[in-house]
Amino acid sequence: MSTTSAETSARTDQTSPSILAVVGGYVVPVEGDPIQGGVVLVRDGRIEALGESGQVEVPADAEVIDAAGGWVLPGLVDAHVHLGVWEEGEGWAGQDTNEMTDPVMAAARAIDGINPREAGFDDALMGGITTVNITPGSGNPIGGQAVALKTYGRMVDEMVLRNPSGVKSALGENPKRVYGEQKKTPSTRLGVALVLRRAFAAARSYQAKVAAAEGKPVDTDLVAEVLGKVLDREIPWRQHCHRADDIATALRLADEFGYRLVLDHGTESYLLADVLAQKQVPVLYGPMIVSRSKVEVRDRSLRAPGILDRAGVEVSIITDHPVVPIEYLITQAALAVREGMDRDAALRAVTLNPARVLGVQDRVGSVAVGKDADLVLWSGDPFELQSRVLRTWIDGVEVYSWDETSGRGSVRPR
Repeated sequence: MSTTSAETSARTDQTSPSILAVVGGYVVPVEGDPIQGGVVLVRDGRIEALGESGQVEVPADAEVIDAAGGWVLPGLVDAHVHLGVWEEGEGWAGQDTNEMTDPVMAAARAIDGINPREAGFDDALMGGITTVNITPGSGNPIGGQAVALKTYGRMVDEMVLRNPSGVKSALGENPKRVYGEQKKTPSTRLGVALVLRRAFAAARSYQAKVAAAEGKPVDTDLVAEVLGKVLDREIPWRQHCHRADDIATALRLADEFGYRLVLDHGTESYLLADVLAQKQVPVLYGPMIVSRSKVEVRDRSLRAPGILDRAGVEVSIITDHPVVPIEYLITQAALAVREGMDRDAALRAVTLNPARVLGVQDRVGSVAVGKDADLVLWSGDPFELQSRVLRTWIDGVEVYSWDETSGRGSVRPR
């Protein structure tokens, strides 16, 4: 697999061509049937055409990538990571995941704590992940606002797909331990649910106050404004929970306040798969290849994504990076297939499904005309452990390449 020019290494010192054609590979669009010897034509960062060789006319001035023998897929999507806010190897200096000074931090924004130069972003490109959702941690009942980003860029602001992409909340062990140790509310599961109810009740009162003011200024309440958007279903409520009883509490609160619920982690969600399917609650399952580090994850199962999918739940697979290194996202999906998950469903679980959860499916998650040209060329079937990423493009720009001669990969300088 090579370009038609003599240059086979990453073009890190050149501008991206306005027209790119990836030809001859096994194209897996996710939406639609695979194409043997397919052509993906990119113009100005968007996919312009897709089809079999001979069906798509390749302009004479296009840069042509010979993908024969390889697999061409959309960039992968990981809908729950802590990239750039939980920096590996940086200790306290790089730890910006949780603002654990108040149980209700809805106004805090992950985007304000992200370091786009963290090494994990390079790891993401090496693993074929082009979109991530960076979320605050789970130390607070309400941790703050998540942001959906591309995985390449100089400044976070240049990488944003959607901000906010959800509000992070946590049930269970983490918040009750954090505040219990401080001798503050909440110190029990009862207390965590109470904090959430109080916060939403206050947000409803604020909305009523604003409505009654009929356009006249009122004192700004940043927390209530954010939670009001959740109540109005403008942004989803991202509920960290593991145990089935906490999942039941998450469903109870969502019914009470009417917001759009997404379950993050959902370790025991497979025990309530039929209920979640009936309520149309998506599950972001993972991390999957971890030890039983605490009681809440002792019943984690590689079979869970398949059980959820067969029940009719829209399931995504997540790494929770750096809990599981982000480049192993596809490995987790492959393990789910080994344990009974439908292969096509597993691929959707790391592409189109998480894109839908994030509300960015019009731009990423599949190889389709009009979408961003976030593409990955694999050496073979990505569910095979021996396969590696050869090239990664974001918006039609090659941002990662593997050099067979040196046996090393390189990322385009930011």
